[in-house]
Amino acid sequence: MAELKLKTPSVLAFEAKLIPSDALMFAGNWGEEKWDPIQVGEKAVRGTISNRQETAMANDPLKLDAEVSKANLQTVDIAALNHKTDTLKVVFTLRVLSGLSTPSTCNSPDYQTALAEKISSYQKAVGFMELAERYAFNIASGRFLWRNRVGAQQIKIVVTVAGKMTEFDTQDYSLHTFSTDEKITQLANHIAKGLTEDYCLLKVEAYAQLGEGQSVYPSQELVMGGAKGDKSKFLYQLDGQAAMHSQKIGNALRTIDTWHPAADDVGPIAVEPYGSVTNRGAAYRQPKEKTDFYNLLDGWMLKGKEPSVEQQHYIMAMLIRGGVFGKK
Repeated sequence: MAELKLKTPSVLAFEAKLIPSDALMFAGNWGEEKWDPIQVGEKAVRGTISNRQETAMANDPLKLDAEVSKANLQTVDIAALNHKTDTLKVVFTLRVLSGLSTPSTCNSPDYQTALAEKISSYQKAVGFMELAERYAFNIASGRFLWRNRVGAQQIKIVVTVAGKMTEFDTQDYSLHTFSTDEKITQLANHIAKGLTEDYCLLKVEAYAQLGEGQSVYPSQELVMGGAKGDKSKFLYQLDGQAAMHSQKIGNALRTIDTWHPAADDVGPIAVEPYGSVTNRGAAYRQPKEKTDFYNLLDGWMLKGKEPSVEQQHYIMAMLIRGGVFGKK
């Protein structure tokens, strides 16, 4: 009966428990030990007009000829391996923090106590290994490389934790399904322990053999209010070195949600309150279907509706993700 009297706090927030650093990018040769920072440069190009034209313009040959004959002048940031190196190295660290049952902010002690009980019950009955194995899989498979993973001749991931190095060959893992093996289980044990007992720190190094002189893909900067000057593309850099945003790394690591309604067609998506995938323009956890985070959490906390084990995984992954979840 006590659960029925609970109300969603107006202030409720959780700190993220998986905290990646930005990732630095280096160039070298496969199997060698010399690695140099990849510098972000600029390129000025004379492109063509190729965007979709208004119907009146497209149907008038003279107007269309006049329009497309104009030069499309662009200045863009670029990042690439030089022509003496064939391999990209990406390096970042990952902190895994415990204390999930304690929100960073909550203005309802009764709600906080009830939520802590739910988390404790989940930990005892189900445990965090399912989530930890999925996080470990996304590291081992190199999902965090994003476009840098596509077309690579070979990719290896080296993870150092507690003074021990483990090497993974990404060819052993598909991005469409989750699987485990002895090495993933060992890595997952460290992550699960970090989530439940004491923090742990992982160092992740990825090596992707792309080919000499091939382009690499750092994060692209969002320029608020339009581009600065004449440049139309800005790449993320740290002191001139190509890098990837920690947010992009984190998005890849939490791409573990295969419990959403469209999982059979879409596959795993990042853990988000509404299952949003911005590059597809879709939200796969719709409130009208009661599959979004807030409906599931409120049903569990306020109405005594215990979600399925799969949706409990999702709720816990959302708390690990962190965020502001209060009513206001």
